[in-house]
Amino acid sequence: MKKHNFNAGPSILSQYAIEETAKGVLNLNGSGLSILEISHRSKEFSAIIEEAENLIKELLEIPQGYSVVFVHGGASMQFCMIPYNLLNKKAAFLDTGTWASKAIKEAKNFGEVVVVASSKDKTYNYIPKGWTIPSDADYFHITTNNTIYGTEITTDIDSPVPLIADASSDILSRPMDVSKYAMIYGGAQKNIGPAGIGFAIIKDEILGKANRPIPTILDYRTYTQEKSLYNTPSCGAIYTAMLNLRWLKNEGGLKEIHKRNLEKARVLYDEIERNKVFVATVNDVNDRSIMNVNFIMSENYKDKEEDFQKFASSKGMVGIKGHRSIGGFRASIYNAMPLSGVQALVDAMKEFEKAL
Repeated sequence: MKKHNFNAGPSILSQYAIEETAKGVLNLNGSGLSILEISHRSKEFSAIIEEAENLIKELLEIPQGYSVVFVHGGASMQFCMIPYNLLNKKAAFLDTGTWASKAIKEAKNFGEVVVVASSKDKTYNYIPKGWTIPSDADYFHITTNNTIYGTEITTDIDSPVPLIADASSDILSRPMDVSKYAMIYGGAQKNIGPAGIGFAIIKDEILGKANRPIPTILDYRTYTQEKSLYNTPSCGAIYTAMLNLRWLKNEGGLKEIHKRNLEKARVLYDEIERNKVFVATVNDVNDRSIMNVNFIMSENYKDKEEDFQKFASSKGMVGIKGHRSIGGFRASIYNAMPLSGVQALVDAMKEFEKAL
């Protein structure tokens, strides 16, 4: 039976990246060595990491004056790296979910934190509106996509202070105006590559202004100056990321993948709206994520949740159970998820409804 991988992360990867990684694990480009054992200082790996960085720059059309780096610890490590490097007096945050709140917690260790707005009052099922960014903040931090709750900020915000975005789960899913951001960062295990690495796109001029000593391994300048090779990086994960980025370029880049992502999300949300058994958890269509589609059983079918979970599993659906903190269902439809996978889930939802 064909499996359809809706896991939120680690998540689906392109078949090209998986197959080519498998070859590289056995014998990297005819070198006689595995990607898992080559030196990170070798010419083979230098070519890999350089291609990965250049592909991100090309796909996002990153302007001059920015660096692309790979770091350890995913996005969570950067929750403390960012205030370590950038927070002198005050940081402003938009609180839209678990990951935003974790970033806020870490920033409080380094200075004053102002939360301009929060959607916690309704279990983060909407994006707050009408807030004001304090002009005296060192930076303003947002989380562009909220994997647990299924909300997304799809516009590039105009900010009077440096704008920092955790884009872990929607990076490379759509075009972005990078020039509006001082930094875009995240974990790689959604649209870039496998777990084990984080990424950061940094405007070079914002670094070196912190009024504190920074440990070398937590200083972003270490990564920009050493081209992510200060210490041994996750060579295998970066190799797979490079292959996945190469696949994305060959598929037509961000405009094409965004078109596909919108269509996948439309098909799934339309079925949720039509089907008497299910209800979307995010009411405002403008706040709905096109990466993580959340839904629950409608009031008359609350007792059928486990039944649908088992039924969907029997049809090859993997990873649609909602996050443990809110329950229900979540279909993560990242770049590598084909429309046919979404259609298979929709067909299962229709079949389940018909059998009731």
